[in-house]
Amino acid sequence: MAHSPRIQSRGVESPLLRGSQSSSPAAPVSSSRPPGEARPAAGERSSYGEDIRSETLSDLPRVTQLEAEGETKTDGETASDNESRTEPAPVPTSDDTPEVFNRALSKLSSRWKNWWVRGILTLAMIAFFFIIIYLGPMVLMMIVMCVQIKCFHEIITIGYNVYHSYDLPWFRTLSWYFLLCVNYFFYGETVTDYFFTLVQREEPLRILSKYHRFISFALYLTGFCMFVLSLVKKHYRLQFYMFGWTHVTLLIVVTQSHLIIHNLFEGMIWFIVPISCVICNDIMAYMFGFFFGRTPLIKLSPKKTWEGFIGGFFATVVFGLLLSYLMSGYRCFICPVEFNNDTNSFTVDCEPSDLFRLQEYNIPLVLQSVIGWKTVRMYPFQIHSIALSTFASLIGPFGGFFASGFKRAFKIKDFANTIPGHGGIMDRFDCQYLMATFVNVYIASFIRGPNPSKLIQQFLTLRPDQQLHIFSMLKAHLLDKGMLIASTEEQEAP
Repeated sequence: MAHSPRIQSRGVESPLLRGSQSSSPAAPVSSSRPPGEARPAAGERSSYGEDIRSETLSDLPRVTQLEAEGETKTDGETASDNESRTEPAPVPTSDDTPEVFNRALSKLSSRWKNWWVRGILTLAMIAFFFIIIYLGPMVLMMIVMCVQIKCFHEIITIGYNVYHSYDLPWFRTLSWYFLLCVNYFFYGETVTDYFFTLVQREEPLRILSKYHRFISFALYLTGFCMFVLSLVKKHYRLQFYMFGWTHVTLLIVVTQSHLIIHNLFEGMIWFIVPISCVICNDIMAYMFGFFFGRTPLIKLSPKKTWEGFIGGFFATVVFGLLLSYLMSGYRCFICPVEFNNDTNSFTVDCEPSDLFRLQEYNIPLVLQSVIGWKTVRMYPFQIHSIALSTFASLIGPFGGFFASGFKRAFKIKDFANTIPGHGGIMDRFDCQYLMATFVNVYIASFIRGPNPSKLIQQFLTLRPDQQLHIFSMLKAHLLDKGMLIASTEEQEAP
C-alpha cells in the first residue's frame, strides 16, 4: 500500500513515525486528547503529553516540502556546500537541579518546585552581588571581565557543539584569539584613558600606549590571515558562517562589557542602579506572571505574560526611585571612580554635584488634590532613574526575547547549566548588555561634561612651548571675561 511521505525533526525521532510504517496514512493516531480539541503545532507538546514533531508533506506548503526533501540547490551551489548547510541537530540538555533540592522539594509539583529553586538561587545571587559591591570597583571590574569570558564561552560552545561534526580547523582557537585581541584593544583604551599618569611614569607602558591602536590592528590582522589560511574547500560557506558567529558574539558580549566598565567609572550608582533595575524587573515580572499571568505576551517566550510585563514595569519604576534616593546620599556611590597616583589605588571621594543634591519640585495640580502635597524634595538623579527603570522594564526584556529566539533556532533550553533553575550566565545577562549600552549613551547625551582632571593630564604631556601658548590664551580669555584683574605692568603696556 502506498504511503504518503512524511518528514521528522532533524536529530529527533518522531514518536508518530515509530511503528507506523505499515499503517495507512489515513489511519488516525491514537491519543488521549479529547475529541474536538485543537491539534498542537508541530514541535509543541500538548497538555495531554503528545509530542507533535512531524506532519505529512501534503499539509505543508510547497517550499517546505522542497526544504524537507533536500532536493533543491541554489544556482552555482555545489553538493558539498549544500551538505554543509544541513540544519544542525539540537544540543541536548539535562536536568541541572541539585540533588538536595530534588529531595527537599520532591512532594511539590514541577511548577512550584521550579519556583522555589529559582527563588533560593536568586537570593543567593543577590547576596553575591552585595558582596562584590562591598569589595569595591576593582573587584567589580574583575567580575565583569569574568562574566564576559563565561558568556563568550557559552555562545561559542553552542556553535562548536552544533558544527563540530564538520571538523572545522582552528574554529575554537581563532574564536578565543579574536576575544584576546578585542579585549586588548578595549581595555588598553581604558587604561590609557583612566590611568594616564601611571602609564606616563613607566617607559614600557608609555610605548604600548603610544602605539596601542597599531598593535591592536596588527594582532587582529594576524588572526584574519590565520582564518583565510584555514579555509577548507568543502566548507567555505560554513567557515564564513562561523567567522560571522564569532564577530557578532564579540560585538554583543565584549563591547557591552566594556561599556559597563565605563559606566562604573562615572560613579558606582550608574553601575548599580541600572543592573538592579533589570534584576528587579526580571523578578517582579516573574512573580506577577506566576500568580496573575493569563495573557501570553510574545510567541518567542510562551511563559511571558502581559500581566507580568505590566506589573514588572510599575514595580521597577518604584524600586528605581527608592534605590536612587538611598544611594544618592553616599559619596562612595555617587563620586566618579578615579585613580589616585599618590596611593596607587582607586578613590571615590568628591564634592557632590547638583545631580545629587536635594531640590524642591512643585507637584502638578492634578496630583496635588490626590496626595495632598504641593512640593516634594528629591534628588535630580531620581528623575533620571525613571528613564533608566522605564528602559529596563519596556525595552530591556527584548534582549531576553532576542536570546529566546536564538535558543529556539538551535533547539536548546538554556545557554548552559551553570546556575540551576536559571541556565547559563548568558541567560541572566541577556538584558544587562542591552541596558549597559543605553546607560552609556544616556550619560554621554544628558549627563557627562568636560572632565578637568583629564584635560590637565593631557595638558601636562604637551611640550613647554605648547603649554605656554595655551596658558597665554587661557589668561587672555579670563581677562576678557573679567574673572582676572590685569596687573599694573599689563595695563601700562601698549
